[in-house]
Amino acid sequence: MIFECGPAGADKKVCEYLARELQPELEIMSVTLDNKPKLISDCGKAAAQLLQNGCDRVLIIWDLYPAWREKKQKPCRRDDRLAIHKSLEHSGVPLAKTHLICITEELEAWLIADGRAISAVLSTSTHPVSIPDKKKTETVKNPKKYLMKLFKEQTGKPYSDLQHAEKIARQMPDLHKINRCPSFARFAAKIHG
Repeated sequence: MIFECGPAGADKKVCEYLARELQPELEIMSVTLDNKPKLISDCGKAAAQLLQNGCDRVLIIWDLYPAWREKKQKPCRRDDRLAIHKSLEHSGVPLAKTHLICITEELEAWLIADGRAISAVLSTSTHPVSIPDKKKTETVKNPKKYLMKLFKEQTGKPYSDLQHAEKIARQMPDLHKINRCPSFARFAAKIHG
């Protein structure tokens, strides 16, 4: 898998955890490319190396709206896809061995699908919390901001993707609710091969 985050990034941790939930025997090799522009420009070299190291397929996973969110320029999934294909072709990577997973808007769109998991992370023995599921989470504008608001209201502390994203994923009792997210359903299908 190739990600647009650092080596300890939330996207990497959550996707690797969920991939193992989907297919426990899966062997995963990951490359992190720090940010979306670097992922788009360098994913070809990274994919070529992963395939050379014995990977059967490569998943390239990125957020449509990166964390730094430029308001002037609306991101375009098609433009991202074309630029990624160009990088892959330039490095001689067969497109058939790669799968693109663009999360609309960002990773938190997957996490807010399961209110049970968020509730479990926010609850304490003296302060139980019940957060409803969000339906059609990939239409929620800025899901990270939604989680920040929930965390601030319930705990007085901010949501941090590095600290909380994987905790939320690990609290999901099953993957039925997150599977309603089209990009997660695509991720799951590509993990199963």
